Amino acid sequence: MRRLIPDTLVLAERNLLRLPRQPDLLIGFTIQPIMFVLLFAYVFGGAISTPGFDDYKQFLLPGIICQNVAFGGFVTALGLAEDMGKGLIDRFRSLPAARASVLAGRAVADVVTNLLGLVIVLGTGLVIGFRFDAPAGEILAGFALLLLFGFASSWIFAVIGLSVSTPEAANGIGFTLIFPITFISSAFVPVESMPAGLEEFAEANPVTTLVDALRALWLGAPAGNDVWLAFVWCVVLIAIFAPIAVAKYRRAASR
Repeated sequence: MRRLIPDTLVLAERNLLRLPRQPDLLIGFTIQPIMFVLLFAYVFGGAISTPGFDDYKQFLLPGIICQNVAFGGFVTALGLAEDMGKGLIDRFRSLPAARASVLAGRAVADVVTNLLGLVIVLGTGLVIGFRFDAPAGEILAGFALLLLFGFASSWIFAVIGLSVSTPEAANGIGFTLIFPITFISSAFVPVESMPAGLEEFAEANPVTTLVDALRALWLGAPAGNDVWLAFVWCVVLIAIFAPIAVAKYRRAASR
């Protein structure tokens, strides 16, 4: 355990150094978020009614930022699947390093890349008219919540990456699972506009809780229990998927 933090930081640095050498991975954190913001704001925004929000951009930005953070864990899934295919996982196990540091390093690197995506999406939102309407402390709490959610998402994608045989499979399964979860939520439209069945799913969706908490912290929207429930959801997801990922890592590396 005394080596966990330094080993995690070393492996996080290794994962971050790979990004400039694989510029295609950076598209998901730079160009794609900008496209989503502009498309939803100017193509769909005029047709979507958002009670309580005079401007759809105010409603949209917290949701699209949450989606971008959720998808940030794809790098973990792709990287782990690639490392397993190349035999690097077995090499990591032969090193005098903490076992959990391989996965924790991935998760920490994802926090950094999520921060990059967050800056880009938020910067785009500010350019097109998004504005905060809350005290500075609550705005910072919103950023902390997003990074915690990104950390939790990384462990979910770690399980996916360790459960498949190729990066292509990790990409396909991850997209199939995460895409509907982020869209069947309050991220882009009010859940009240959805048909029966989907509305109930969206209400119970942790992404809805997270988005509504972010709107409460950044825009002063009614919070209810969303803020503390969002933090609870993040902790629960980490508590569930981190042990599963570590167990899969040990089994996968021992084959």
